[in-house]
Amino acid sequence: MIVQLTGKVKFPITLDPTVWIFDDRKVTFSEAFEGGPSETTPEEEDELKRKSLRFDREVYQQKLNPPVNKSINRYEKQRIINGTFLMPLLPFLQTSEPSVQAEKAALVSDEGEEIVQADDLKDALLLFAENGKPLKTDGPVHLYFGDGSNKETPVKGIKKIVFQ
Repeated sequence: MIVQLTGKVKFPITLDPTVWIFDDRKVTFSEAFEGGPSETTPEEEDELKRKSLRFDREVYQQKLNPPVNKSINRYEKQRIINGTFLMPLLPFLQTSEPSVQAEKAALVSDEGEEIVQADDLKDALLLFAENGKPLKTDGPVHLYFGDGSNKETPVKGIKKIVFQ
């Protein structure tokens, strides 16, 4: 369940998509491609927020021990459990620092490899969770180009990205 960035990079890195669910850089599928703010309706969001506030007040009043993790409220938990999330690839590219000579990249999966332009990866998004669950059958990630050109047919099962 890991993805490696290797080849003509200054720093080869290994990514673990299973921990991205807690990363603030993640976006929902609808935010990325449909222009929507989230995958829930405004009524559902209002109800979840009301329940979250009520739960937070009850926890505070009861003074539970051990203390409750305040960084993720109940609304966010519900969103994580049901959401389909993508992670921008750009921050990881900036960390690995691909060479300026790297013009192409091979997206390696169990089915083989697909060659793409290295510049196309700057706006790419990696699907890592569907309905709140990691991609196991054809994962660990699917690659979508930022312009949505392969929205219907993403590159699936990517295990390694090799800059050439």
